Amino acid sequence: MVVPCFMKKEVRHDYKILMGMFSQREHNPSTKAATACLPQTLKADFTAPADTGVALVMSVRMAPPLPLIFLLMIQGIYSQNENVIYNLLNICALKGSSVIMPCTYTYPPGVKIEKVFWTKTDVRNEYNEFPDLSNDPEYSQRIQYLGDKQQNCTIRLNDVTQKDSHKYYFRFTTDNPKIKWIGAPGVTLKITDLHVESPESVTEGDTVSLTCKSTCNLSDRTTFIWRKNTQSLTERNNKLLLQSVRREDAGRYSCAVHGHNLTSPHVDLNVKYSPKTVSVSMSGSGEIVLGDSVTLTCSSDSNPPVLNYTWFKENESSSVGSGQSYSALQSGFFYCVTQNQHGSQRSAAVQVTVKGSVMVMYISIGAGSCGAAVVIMVLLFW
Repeated sequence: MVVPCFMKKEVRHDYKILMGMFSQREHNPSTKAATACLPQTLKADFTAPADTGVALVMSVRMAPPLPLIFLLMIQGIYSQNENVIYNLLNICALKGSSVIMPCTYTYPPGVKIEKVFWTKTDVRNEYNEFPDLSNDPEYSQRIQYLGDKQQNCTIRLNDVTQKDSHKYYFRFTTDNPKIKWIGAPGVTLKITDLHVESPESVTEGDTVSLTCKSTCNLSDRTTFIWRKNTQSLTERNNKLLLQSVRREDAGRYSCAVHGHNLTSPHVDLNVKYSPKTVSVSMSGSGEIVLGDSVTLTCSSDSNPPVLNYTWFKENESSSVGSGQSYSALQSGFFYCVTQNQHGSQRSAAVQVTVKGSVMVMYISIGAGSCGAAVVIMVLLFW
Protein backbone atom coordinates (compact mmCIF):
# COMPACT_ATOMS: atom_id res chain seq x y z
CA MET A 1 0.00 0.00 0.00
CA VAL A 2 1.27 3.46 -0.93
CA VAL A 3 1.01 6.23 1.63
CA PRO A 4 0.48 9.76 0.23
CA CYS A 5 3.11 12.40 0.91
CA PHE A 6 1.00 14.27 3.53
CA MET A 7 1.64 11.29 5.86
CA LYS A 8 -0.81 9.29 7.82
CA LYS A 9 -3.19 11.09 10.16
CA GLU A 10 -1.89 9.42 13.33
CA VAL A 11 1.58 10.87 12.75
CA ARG A 12 0.20 14.28 13.70
CA HIS A 13 -1.42 13.16 16.95
CA ASP A 14 1.44 13.08 19.33
CA TYR A 15 5.14 13.89 19.45
CA LYS A 16 5.89 10.56 21.12
CA ILE A 17 4.15 8.63 18.31
CA LEU A 18 6.28 10.46 15.75
CA MET A 19 9.47 9.64 17.64
CA GLY A 20 8.44 6.00 17.96
CA MET A 21 7.69 5.66 14.27
CA PHE A 22 11.03 7.08 13.23
CA SER A 23 13.02 5.10 15.80
CA GLN A 24 11.48 1.86 14.56
CA ARG A 25 10.94 2.74 10.95
CA GLU A 26 12.06 -0.66 9.78
CA HIS A 27 9.07 -2.30 11.43
CA ASN A 28 6.52 0.28 10.34
CA PRO A 29 5.66 0.52 6.64
CA SER A 30 3.92 3.83 7.20
CA THR A 31 7.19 5.34 8.34
CA LYS A 32 9.01 4.06 5.29
CA ALA A 33 6.37 5.58 3.05
CA ALA A 34 6.50 8.84 4.97
CA THR A 35 10.25 9.12 4.49
CA ALA A 36 9.71 9.01 0.75
CA CYS A 37 8.16 12.45 1.03
CA LEU A 38 11.36 13.98 2.50
CA PRO A 39 14.51 15.25 0.80
CA GLN A 40 17.36 12.80 0.55
CA THR A 41 19.48 14.75 3.07
CA LEU A 42 16.81 14.33 5.74
CA LYS A 43 16.28 10.60 5.23
CA ALA A 44 19.78 9.83 6.46
CA ASP A 45 18.98 11.34 9.87
CA PHE A 46 16.29 8.75 10.50
CA THR A 47 18.94 6.06 10.84
CA ALA A 48 20.55 7.73 13.86
CA PRO A 49 20.68 5.08 16.58
CA ALA A 50 19.65 6.04 20.11
CA ASP A 51 18.40 9.63 19.90
CA THR A 52 16.64 9.32 16.57
CA GLY A 53 13.61 11.37 17.57
CA VAL A 54 15.67 14.30 18.79
CA ALA A 55 17.84 14.17 15.71
CA LEU A 56 14.69 14.42 13.63
CA VAL A 57 13.67 17.68 15.25
CA MET A 58 17.16 19.13 14.83
CA SER A 59 17.19 18.00 11.18
CA VAL A 60 13.88 19.67 10.46
CA ARG A 61 15.25 22.97 11.68
CA MET A 62 18.53 22.72 9.80
CA ALA A 63 17.48 20.97 6.57
CA PRO A 64 16.70 22.74 3.28
CA PRO A 65 13.18 24.16 2.83
CA LEU A 66 10.53 21.46 3.24
CA PRO A 67 7.08 21.20 1.75
CA LEU A 68 4.67 23.52 3.51
CA ILE A 69 2.40 20.70 4.65
CA PHE A 70 5.25 19.00 6.55
CA LEU A 71 6.18 22.23 8.36
CA LEU A 72 2.60 22.70 9.41
CA MET A 73 2.60 19.18 10.79
CA ILE A 74 5.68 19.86 12.95
CA GLN A 75 4.14 23.11 14.23
CA GLY A 76 1.01 21.22 15.19
CA ILE A 77 3.04 18.74 17.22
CA TYR A 78 4.58 21.47 19.37
CA SER A 79 1.30 23.27 19.92
CA GLN A 80 -0.17 20.18 21.51
CA ASN A 81 2.12 20.36 24.57
CA GLU A 82 0.95 21.77 27.90
CA ASN A 83 3.66 24.12 29.09
CA VAL A 84 4.32 27.19 31.25
CA ILE A 85 7.26 29.46 30.50
CA TYR A 86 8.48 31.85 33.21
CA ASN A 87 10.48 34.79 31.90
CA LEU A 88 12.24 35.11 35.27
CA LEU A 89 12.83 32.13 37.51
CA ASN A 90 14.33 34.19 40.35
CA ILE A 91 13.11 37.63 41.38
CA CYS A 92 14.54 39.77 44.18
CA ALA A 93 12.50 42.79 45.24
CA LEU A 94 12.58 45.51 47.87
CA LYS A 95 10.14 45.38 50.73
CA GLY A 96 7.06 47.48 50.01
CA SER A 97 7.48 47.41 46.23
CA SER A 98 5.28 45.87 43.53
CA VAL A 99 6.54 42.74 41.78
CA ILE A 100 5.57 41.55 38.31
CA MET A 101 6.04 37.84 37.50
CA PRO A 102 5.80 37.51 33.70
CA CYS A 103 4.92 34.16 32.11
CA THR A 104 3.21 32.54 29.14
CA TYR A 105 1.54 29.16 28.69
CA THR A 106 0.45 26.77 25.94
CA TYR A 107 -2.13 23.98 25.77
CA PRO A 108 -3.50 21.55 23.16
CA PRO A 109 -5.85 22.92 20.50
CA GLY A 110 -9.52 22.10 20.77
CA VAL A 111 -9.71 22.47 24.55
CA LYS A 112 -11.10 25.40 26.47
CA ILE A 113 -9.34 27.03 29.41
CA GLU A 114 -11.68 27.03 32.40
CA LYS A 115 -9.58 28.38 35.24
CA VAL A 116 -6.23 30.13 35.62
CA PHE A 117 -4.61 31.03 38.93
CA TRP A 118 -1.34 31.19 40.87
CA THR A 119 -0.41 29.15 43.91
CA LYS A 120 2.58 29.00 46.24
CA THR A 121 2.66 25.26 46.76
CA ASP A 122 2.92 22.20 44.57
CA VAL A 123 1.09 20.11 47.16
CA ARG A 124 -2.61 19.48 46.67
CA ASN A 125 -5.14 20.30 49.38
CA GLU A 126 -7.98 18.15 50.70
CA TYR A 127 -9.97 18.90 47.54
CA ASN A 128 -7.21 17.42 45.37
CA GLU A 129 -6.41 20.88 44.04
CA PHE A 130 -3.76 23.54 44.60
CA PRO A 131 -4.74 26.56 46.76
CA ASP A 132 -5.60 29.67 44.73
CA LEU A 133 -3.71 32.73 46.02
CA SER A 134 -6.61 34.99 45.15
CA ASN A 135 -8.61 33.20 47.85
CA ASP A 136 -5.86 33.63 50.45
CA PRO A 137 -6.61 36.58 52.82
CA GLU A 138 -2.91 37.47 52.89
CA TYR A 139 -2.83 37.85 49.09
CA SER A 140 -6.38 38.53 47.89
CA GLN A 141 -6.10 42.34 48.20
CA ARG A 142 -2.57 42.51 46.81
CA ILE A 143 -2.49 40.09 43.88
CA GLN A 144 -3.57 41.15 40.39
CA TYR A 145 -3.81 38.77 37.42
CA LEU A 146 -2.56 40.64 34.33
CA GLY A 147 -2.89 37.71 31.96
CA ASP A 148 -5.75 36.09 30.10
CA LYS A 149 -7.16 32.67 29.23
CA GLN A 150 -5.18 32.36 26.03
CA GLN A 151 -1.43 32.50 26.62
CA ASN A 152 -0.48 35.29 29.04
CA CYS A 153 -0.26 34.31 32.74
CA THR A 154 1.52 37.36 34.18
CA ILE A 155 0.66 38.57 37.70
CA ARG A 156 1.50 41.57 39.90
CA LEU A 157 1.97 41.30 43.66
CA ASN A 158 1.78 44.65 45.48
CA ASP A 159 3.28 45.88 48.74
CA VAL A 160 5.45 42.81 49.23
CA THR A 161 6.78 41.86 52.67
CA GLN A 162 9.38 39.44 53.97
CA LYS A 163 6.62 36.82 54.36
CA ASP A 164 6.14 36.84 50.59
CA SER A 165 9.57 35.26 50.05
CA HIS A 166 8.38 32.02 48.50
CA LYS A 167 8.12 29.93 45.33
CA TYR A 168 5.09 30.59 43.10
CA TYR A 169 3.48 28.44 40.40
CA PHE A 170 0.97 29.11 37.63
CA ARG A 171 -1.90 26.62 37.28
CA PHE A 172 -4.55 26.17 34.58
CA THR A 173 -7.41 23.72 34.08
CA THR A 174 -9.44 22.96 30.94
CA ASP A 175 -12.80 21.49 30.01
CA ASN A 176 -10.97 18.21 29.49
CA PRO A 177 -10.55 16.63 32.95
CA LYS A 178 -7.35 14.98 31.78
CA ILE A 179 -5.68 18.24 30.77
CA LYS A 180 -4.62 20.22 33.84
CA TRP A 181 -1.24 21.73 34.39
CA ILE A 182 0.92 23.35 37.08
CA GLY A 183 4.04 25.03 35.80
CA ALA A 184 7.30 23.83 37.30
CA PRO A 185 9.86 24.92 38.43
CA GLY A 186 7.94 28.09 39.33
CA VAL A 187 9.20 31.54 40.25
CA THR A 188 11.30 32.04 43.37
CA LEU A 189 10.60 35.42 44.99
CA LYS A 190 12.96 36.90 47.55
CA ILE A 191 12.11 40.08 49.47
CA THR A 192 14.91 42.18 50.89
CA ASP A 193 15.34 45.22 53.11
CA LEU A 194 17.81 48.09 52.91
CA HIS A 195 20.54 48.66 55.47
CA VAL A 196 23.47 51.02 55.86
CA GLU A 197 26.97 49.70 56.44
CA SER A 198 29.34 52.05 58.27
CA PRO A 199 32.63 51.73 60.18
CA GLU A 200 32.36 51.04 63.90
CA SER A 201 34.96 53.64 64.87
CA VAL A 202 35.56 56.99 63.16
CA THR A 203 38.14 59.58 64.16
CA GLU A 204 38.05 63.22 63.09
CA GLY A 205 40.10 63.63 59.92
CA ASP A 206 39.43 60.12 58.59
CA THR A 207 37.81 59.40 55.22
CA VAL A 208 34.54 57.57 55.85
CA SER A 209 32.40 55.57 53.41
CA LEU A 210 28.77 54.62 54.14
CA THR A 211 27.14 52.01 51.86
CA CYS A 212 23.43 51.43 51.22
CA LYS A 213 23.03 47.69 50.71
CA SER A 214 20.46 44.99 50.06
CA THR A 215 20.65 41.31 49.19
CA CYS A 216 19.18 42.13 45.75
CA ASN A 217 21.43 43.03 42.84
CA LEU A 218 19.94 46.43 42.13
CA SER A 219 20.36 48.03 38.72
CA ASP A 220 23.32 50.34 38.10
CA ARG A 221 20.75 53.01 37.20
CA THR A 222 19.12 52.84 40.64
CA THR A 223 18.92 56.28 42.30
CA PHE A 224 19.58 56.32 46.03
CA ILE A 225 18.49 58.90 48.58
CA TRP A 226 20.63 59.67 51.63
CA ARG A 227 19.46 61.44 54.77
CA LYS A 228 21.33 62.75 57.78
CA ASN A 229 18.92 63.05 60.67
CA THR A 230 15.94 64.57 58.79
CA GLN A 231 17.96 66.42 56.17
CA SER A 232 18.30 65.09 52.60
CA LEU A 233 21.84 64.95 51.19
CA THR A 234 22.92 65.47 47.59
CA GLU A 235 24.58 62.07 47.05
CA ARG A 236 22.61 59.77 44.69
CA ASN A 237 24.87 56.69 44.58
CA ASN A 238 24.79 53.73 46.93
CA LYS A 239 28.00 54.99 48.60
CA LEU A 240 28.21 58.16 50.68
CA LEU A 241 31.80 59.37 50.97
CA LEU A 242 32.81 61.80 53.73
CA GLN A 243 36.26 63.26 53.11
CA SER A 244 38.22 64.35 56.20
CA VAL A 245 35.28 63.76 58.50
CA ARG A 246 34.52 66.40 61.15
CA ARG A 247 32.66 66.21 64.43
CA GLU A 248 29.78 68.06 62.75
CA ASP A 249 29.33 65.00 60.51
CA ALA A 250 28.17 62.90 63.44
CA GLY A 251 24.49 61.97 63.34
CA ARG A 252 21.90 59.44 62.17
CA TYR A 253 22.21 58.29 58.56
CA SER A 254 19.68 56.33 56.49
CA CYS A 255 19.17 55.51 52.81
CA ALA A 256 16.27 54.83 50.45
CA VAL A 257 15.74 53.94 46.79
CA HIS A 258 14.01 56.47 44.57
CA GLY A 259 10.52 55.36 43.60
CA HIS A 260 10.15 52.94 46.51
CA ASN A 261 8.44 53.60 49.81
CA LEU A 262 11.22 52.00 51.80
CA THR A 263 13.83 53.56 54.07
CA SER A 264 16.61 51.70 55.82
CA PRO A 265 16.99 51.71 59.59
CA HIS A 266 19.29 54.55 60.62
CA VAL A 267 22.85 54.07 61.80
CA ASP A 268 24.64 56.40 64.21
CA LEU A 269 27.90 57.79 62.90
CA ASN A 270 30.01 58.40 66.00
CA VAL A 271 32.93 60.73 65.29
CA LYS A 272 35.63 60.71 67.95
CA TYR A 273 37.81 63.77 68.49
CA SER A 274 40.12 65.48 70.99
CA PRO A 275 38.81 68.16 73.41
CA LYS A 276 37.54 71.33 71.73
CA THR A 277 36.31 74.73 72.96
CA VAL A 278 37.81 74.38 76.45
CA SER A 279 36.73 77.17 78.81
CA VAL A 280 36.78 78.13 82.51
CA SER A 281 33.90 79.64 84.42
CA MET A 282 33.92 80.97 87.98
CA SER A 283 31.42 81.58 90.71
CA GLY A 284 31.08 85.31 91.33
CA SER A 285 33.04 88.13 89.82
CA GLY A 286 36.50 86.75 90.51
CA GLU A 287 37.19 89.23 93.25
CA ILE A 288 37.36 87.81 96.75
CA VAL A 289 38.30 88.93 100.19
CA LEU A 290 41.45 87.59 101.69
CA GLY A 291 40.71 84.28 103.36
CA ASP A 292 37.87 83.37 101.03
CA SER A 293 38.06 81.23 97.84
CA VAL A 294 36.49 81.24 94.37
CA THR A 295 35.43 78.06 92.52
CA LEU A 296 36.70 77.63 88.96
CA THR A 297 34.99 75.07 86.66
CA CYS A 298 36.48 73.66 83.45
CA SER A 299 34.27 72.54 80.55
CA SER A 300 35.06 71.03 77.15
CA ASP A 301 33.48 69.45 74.05
CA SER A 302 35.09 66.07 73.37
CA ASN A 303 34.31 62.52 72.27
CA PRO A 304 34.91 60.41 74.22
CA PRO A 305 34.55 62.59 77.34
CA VAL A 306 37.55 64.18 79.03
CA LEU A 307 39.61 61.77 81.11
CA ASN A 308 41.82 64.28 82.97
CA TYR A 309 41.42 67.89 84.06
CA THR A 310 44.60 69.64 85.26
CA TRP A 311 44.83 73.18 86.71
CA PHE A 312 47.74 75.56 86.32
CA LYS A 313 48.65 79.05 87.44
CA GLU A 314 50.39 81.06 84.79
CA ASN A 315 54.13 81.41 85.10
CA GLU A 316 54.26 78.26 87.23
CA SER A 317 55.43 74.97 85.78
CA SER A 318 53.77 72.70 88.29
CA SER A 319 50.04 72.09 88.42
CA VAL A 320 48.06 73.57 91.27
CA GLY A 321 45.11 71.14 91.16
CA SER A 322 43.13 68.48 89.30
CA GLY A 323 39.50 67.64 88.66
CA GLN A 324 36.84 69.52 86.79
CA SER A 325 36.56 72.15 89.57
CA TYR A 326 39.29 74.05 91.48
CA SER A 327 39.10 76.43 94.48
CA ALA A 328 41.43 79.41 94.08
CA LEU A 329 42.65 81.09 97.30
CA GLN A 330 45.11 83.59 95.90
CA SER A 331 45.38 86.17 93.20
CA GLY A 332 46.63 85.17 89.75
CA PHE A 333 45.72 83.87 86.31
CA PHE A 334 44.46 80.27 86.22
CA TYR A 335 43.71 77.88 83.34
CA CYS A 336 42.86 74.21 82.85
CA VAL A 337 44.14 71.51 80.46
CA THR A 338 41.75 68.76 79.32
CA GLN A 339 42.79 65.41 77.86
CA ASN A 340 41.18 62.29 76.31
CA GLN A 341 42.43 59.38 74.17
CA HIS A 342 42.70 61.58 71.05
CA GLY A 343 44.56 64.60 72.40
CA SER A 344 44.58 67.54 74.82
CA GLN A 345 43.59 71.19 74.83
CA ARG A 346 44.02 74.10 77.26
CA SER A 347 41.66 76.92 78.12
CA ALA A 348 42.22 80.62 78.23
CA ALA A 349 43.35 81.95 81.63
CA VAL A 350 40.98 83.70 84.01
CA GLN A 351 42.01 86.22 86.65
CA VAL A 352 41.33 85.83 90.36
CA THR A 353 41.83 88.91 92.59
CA VAL A 354 42.03 88.86 96.39
CA LYS A 355 40.94 92.28 97.72
CA GLY A 356 42.67 93.88 100.80
CA SER A 357 44.64 92.60 103.85
CA VAL A 358 43.75 92.40 107.51
CA MET A 359 46.02 93.47 110.39
CA VAL A 360 45.14 92.69 113.99
CA MET A 361 46.51 95.15 116.62
CA TYR A 362 46.37 94.62 120.35
CA ILE A 363 46.67 97.83 122.45
CA SER A 364 47.23 97.63 126.21
CA ILE A 365 45.94 100.72 128.05
CA GLY A 366 47.09 99.79 131.52
CA ALA A 367 45.75 98.52 134.79
CA GLY A 368 42.31 99.49 135.90
CA SER A 369 41.05 100.42 139.36
CA CYS A 370 40.61 96.79 140.07
CA GLY A 371 44.16 96.03 139.02
CA ALA A 372 43.13 94.40 135.72
CA ALA A 373 44.77 95.32 132.40
CA VAL A 374 42.64 96.67 129.56
CA VAL A 375 43.45 95.36 126.05
CA ILE A 376 41.86 96.77 122.91
CA MET A 377 41.94 94.77 119.62
CA VAL A 378 41.93 96.85 116.46
CA LEU A 379 41.33 95.32 112.95
CA LEU A 380 42.76 97.35 110.08
CA PHE A 381 41.64 96.71 106.40
CA TRP A 382 43.26 98.09 103.26
